[in-house]
Amino acid sequence: MTSPLSRVRSRLFNCRLLLLGVALSLAPAARAAAAPGTPEAHGFSSERLKRLDAVVQTEIDQKHLAGAVVYVARDGQPVHFRAYGQQEIEVGKPMPTDAIFRIASMSKALTTTAIMMLYEEGKFMLHDPVSKYIPAFAKSQVAVAPPAGSPADVKFVLVPAKRPIQIRDLLTHTAGLTYGDGPAVDLYKQAKIYGWYFADKDESLATIIDRLATLPLHGQPGESWQYGFSSDVLGRLVEVVSGMPLDTFFQERIFGPLKMVDSGFFLPPEKAARLAPVYGYEKGELTLRENSAKTDYIQGPRKCFSGGAGVLSTTGDYARFLQMLLNEGELDGVRLLSPKAVELMHANHTGEKYVRDTSGFGLGFWVNNDLGYFGELGTEGAYGWGSAYFPQYLVDPKEKIVALLMTQLKPANGIDLSQKFKVMMYQALIATRSAK
Repeated sequence: MTSPLSRVRSRLFNCRLLLLGVALSLAPAARAAAAPGTPEAHGFSSERLKRLDAVVQTEIDQKHLAGAVVYVARDGQPVHFRAYGQQEIEVGKPMPTDAIFRIASMSKALTTTAIMMLYEEGKFMLHDPVSKYIPAFAKSQVAVAPPAGSPADVKFVLVPAKRPIQIRDLLTHTAGLTYGDGPAVDLYKQAKIYGWYFADKDESLATIIDRLATLPLHGQPGESWQYGFSSDVLGRLVEVVSGMPLDTFFQERIFGPLKMVDSGFFLPPEKAARLAPVYGYEKGELTLRENSAKTDYIQGPRKCFSGGAGVLSTTGDYARFLQMLLNEGELDGVRLLSPKAVELMHANHTGEKYVRDTSGFGLGFWVNNDLGYFGELGTEGAYGWGSAYFPQYLVDPKEKIVALLMTQLKPANGIDLSQKFKVMMYQALIATRSAK
């Protein structure tokens, strides 16, 4: 007959065995869930990332776009890197992860970085007038609506700029520069400076920017947010201050150091097969808009370097650039900017002047400074921008995330994948840090 104490000891031992058995049975699953290299190891759900895949694939299946590449990384480690659909529908060529894309306005962040690098070398102050370095802007005028009673053929009158355009105005798109649209649109068209596309221009950036400076602004400097040629003027400023052509500065100071091996303003012919053609979704159909074999980026004059919209890049290359920004200016031991410079870049500089994707605009991209105003899944402090060809990027300093969608679609005609992909990325994030 056992004593009460022995029975208690026996029960405790059995409980320990039971708990040990449960722990051992759960351990493999726990280890698998957090195995290195899995999305779960970085706070993402593999199952929920399949929703992102499904949304992208649905757009392709519905023939809204030909193909795409999606990249998501956290803490510098890829969580999701996948190509979908086709690079070229006509020949049935699958989309590769190293396809080369026209990134259009995603070039602006590169130009901002170049400007901030020179700023940190003491070349200028951000509140300096741009005319100090590009004298053609010394006497800017603004086109405004004509007063009541003016003749019907008078589309605008000119008034002096209240103050000079500052470098900071160019960085925040508050310089009064559009892409030509406004009261003086006819003058921009006559000057052949209308729209963001510079790849076909058989003249230098210096010539174009000096001619642009003679045209009326469409807003008073510093008073309103107007998207346009500001980043192209900044590209010319890089040339003036650094003494290098813009393509040389980008290659020697950004692309080379960051090992962005497939990025540039124009493409070597030997890489032509990797340049994704541009498709457009029009009248319910997907049609070829720009055949990469005949594009200006390969066969054009190769003279004009657009800091606002002229760069070609791959998903991997541009992801390295974004990772540098997330790392506060450094990547793989190479530092382009100080942490304080990057902090200034993604601060809100415009207040309520900017009301497009979010309620704030920094130095080259939107800034989500009010999650409720934004009204979609996101993180306060995240920033990003997109491209006329439909790519979109996001950098999230709190969650330590870089996310990037690459494709070539113009026009998109209401397709919302470029915005929806950010929502689908965030819904797959199951271990957050932004609230801590």
